[in-house]
Amino acid sequence: MLATLEGLDHVVIMTGDLNAAAQQWRDRGFTVSPRGVHSAHRGSGNHTIMLDDDYIELMGILSPTEHNAASREFLQRRGDGLERFAFRTSNAALGADALKQRGFAARGPIDFSRPVDLPGGGQGEAAFSVFHWPVEERHADVRIFACQHRTRDTVWIPELLQHDNTACGINCIDVIASDPQDAAHHMAHLIDGTAEPLDDGSYRVDSGPGRAYFMFMTKSLFSSRYHIADNASLPEEGAAALVLRVRDLDAAARHAGPDAVVDADRVTVPAHRATGVMLVFERA
Repeated sequence: MLATLEGLDHVVIMTGDLNAAAQQWRDRGFTVSPRGVHSAHRGSGNHTIMLDDDYIELMGILSPTEHNAASREFLQRRGDGLERFAFRTSNAALGADALKQRGFAARGPIDFSRPVDLPGGGQGEAAFSVFHWPVEERHADVRIFACQHRTRDTVWIPELLQHDNTACGINCIDVIASDPQDAAHHMAHLIDGTAEPLDDGSYRVDSGPGRAYFMFMTKSLFSSRYHIADNASLPEEGAAALVLRVRDLDAAARHAGPDAVVDADRVTVPAHRATGVMLVFERA
């Protein structure tokens, strides 16, 4: 694994309507943080959904800037959905240097912060240092960066960790790829990891010990796995499903919505009920 990387830290879901997205996730039984606003340079705002040791970020564009050009292009091309994936780094400066030593034109480290409304009243600050892989290094439309948390206590706020659906962590991300082998090996190359072929033709790339992993598969295999008869709405390539761990599958089912599929070992929420992302709940 690339020096300083510890595994998946959070996923970024781009949306054209932050208010509607936040309400959809509340309806699915999640506790959603108050809206955060990034700098004028970044031109974006967000809500977070905090889990035990990783999280989901709902992000929208508040004003177009050079910084958010790639995200705006994603929204125009695909609409709402999973756009980026952040790996946790223990040291963004050293991580960026390690990436450059492997021949990638890394951007960073970049320091930034945003104000945080605290549950007890008042305001704190969430501070981060990040580095980015080049935007063009996104096989199967998967874009990655790395994030160092400098103020963990203002991100993992205890009141935000309790969800009515009992969600507690990210298990994996399912990615549709025209060539799963090539996409998986490219992802593994970016993080200096490995791609494991599975018997069904999919490929698994671990993000770090004990952390979420990526599963790369064809569109037909994805459709078969989730019993999708009409897959016209699925992307030709890109992250399509977010698999989450829950402590109580029955609780997750109660908040899954009227057209969810409830099986003995998982609950599946269609993408139109969760900001363009198929949600899959599995027992922790």
